[in-house]
This record gives sequence, structure tokens and C-alpha cells, in this order.
Amino acid sequence: MRAFVTGSTGLLGNSLVHTLLKAGHEVWALARSQEKARRELGDTGVRIVVGDVRNVAEFAYDLKGVDVIFHTAAYFREYYTPGNHSRVIDLTNVRATLELAKAAHAMGVGKMIYTSSAGIVGLQPDGSPGDEQTPAWPGAMKNLYLRSKEQAEQMLREFSQEKGFFVASALPSWMWGPHDTGPTPSGKLVFDAIARKLPPILPPGGSTVVDARDVAAGMLRITEIGRSGERYILGGSFVELADIIASLARLTGAKPPQRSIPFPAVLALATMSETWSRITGTTSPLSVDAIRLMNARLRVTSAKAEKELGVTFRPFNITLADTVAWARTRLQEISEPGVVILSSIRKSA
Repeated sequence: MRAFVTGSTGLLGNSLVHTLLKAGHEVWALARSQEKARRELGDTGVRIVVGDVRNVAEFAYDLKGVDVIFHTAAYFREYYTPGNHSRVIDLTNVRATLELAKAAHAMGVGKMIYTSSAGIVGLQPDGSPGDEQTPAWPGAMKNLYLRSKEQAEQMLREFSQEKGFFVASALPSWMWGPHDTGPTPSGKLVFDAIARKLPPILPPGGSTVVDARDVAAGMLRITEIGRSGERYILGGSFVELADIIASLARLTGAKPPQRSIPFPAVLALATMSETWSRITGTTSPLSVDAIRLMNARLRVTSAKAEKELGVTFRPFNITLADTVAWARTRLQEISEPGVVILSSIRKSA
């Protein structure tokens, strides 16, 4: 099978590339930088396609001969920085996704596996975990990133039905794991813990968390035995934020937060922080949308994927340990003798 992976240098894209190669598949990886792709993906035999997902026309011909496209690229971590992101989110996460589907269909690609988000999914009326049929969490419509994922899913469903094109959606929860070079918010927490700079206060909340490597394995299973038009939650287990921070502190020797703070107080702090960041042009350490999402304590069930696809999820403590070990190695690789260059990683978060 020839697979085409967008967002190949990201946390999930990188995991997908390695999962596909290990399974014996041919991989073409889309990346904006040849140099970065080679650095992050290594000498694996993967073919690098240089291009930007927001300009599908420049790499559309490379889709010819592809059996399945895994679309993981999205405007995500940038969303938690200052500024008005509505236009670029719509362009990247919605319009470009539909253009990619159209190009894939026109070039004869057999299947498209789209990466949505379990953050869309709300709780059941009785408070039990949501599934693929559960209505969206009300807060998702106020979150530009999550709203873009739901919009893209709807457009892809309509396109799939109209053209008879195989499209299925994977809905991962909060992803963690090695090779988070961006880093995403989870990766930033890991690097901050290693630098002994965990936040001094602990916001309330929790989330369903999952290893990106398990999401990649699940997406491959969707390709193999999944059904077109279906959604598959790849969610893992629910963990309180306090437990995540405590585990990171134990693994790294960092000092954990000394006190917790109520939701209204931390929301007010995040609002002030974002306002100040807009004035100064700096990055806010707190995100209003992230605080709201954590406080919602959304739980989802992966029962459908476990039953239909046979997917499994490793314990989260294993994921954390592997991620910390990878991050330590990463810091050694990008350091000059005796000097750890951590500031550049933080600024990219």
C-alpha cells in the first residue's frame, strides 16, 4: 500500500509514518521543509513531498498512485497564541481539507482517513462518556479549533456521499507521546517539567488522554477494515490534570504546583493573561479555551474502535515515561556541549 501522510513531522504524523513503515507500507510524507522532514523522520526510506496543505494544487499530482491519504495536518498549537485566528483556521482546517479530498478523488486515491478530534464529543445526558453518536459538547462551538473540526467532518461526509469516495474520521483525544517536536501543549508540559518549570498553580480539570502511537495504529486499522462514512473515537483513558502533573513531577524531579485554584479564578487569570499578551505581542502562559476544555472533564468511550477495529491502548503511565525519555534524548541532540537550548523549543509552543 502506498500511503500519503500530511502533517508528517507533527506528533501524530510522525507516529503514523513509523507505524506504516513498520507494517511494510510505502510512505510519502508531506512537509513544508525538506530539511526538517529529513531531520525528524530520519533515513527511513520515506519519500518527502514538499508542500503546504493550504496550497493543495502544488502537490496534487503527487497523489497519483496513492492508495490512502492520512490527513493529520491542522492549525492547532498556533491557535493558543495571541491574535485573531479565525481566518487561518478556516483556510487550513476546513477549506484546505475539502480541497485535499477533491484532489485525492480526482487523482484516483482509494481512501482518505481524516483526523478530527474527540474534543467535539460531549457527555451523555446521564454524564457517562460520549460516543460517536453523542451530540457535540456545547463549548465546542465557542472553540474555533474544535468547531473547524466538526465543520470539516460534515463537509467530508457530504463529499463522500456525493462522489462515492471512501472517507472515515478518526477522533483522537488529547494526544501524548514521543516525537512531539512542535511541541503541542502536552509536549510543552513535558519539556517544562524537565526544565523544572511546571506551573506554580494547578488549574482544575482533566481529559481523556491517548498515546499518539496507538492513534496511528488505530488509523491504520481504519484503512484495513473500517467503514466509509464512519467515525471512530481513539480515546484511551480519562486522567485528572492533577495526576498528570504529579506524574511528570515524579518522572523529572520537578517541583509540583503548591496549590490548586478554582475554575472562576483561573479563568479570570487566563483572560487577563491573554489580554496582556495581545497588548505586548507575547505568548500567554494560560489559554481561556484550554482552561474551559479541561474544566469540562470530557470523557469519551473507544468501545466502537475496540470492537470493530481491535485497537488497544497502552497505560498512560507508560506513555508518559516514554515521552519523558524521548524528550531528554531530544534535548541532548539539540544541545551544544554543556548548553541546553531549551528556549527555542518553548518559543515554538
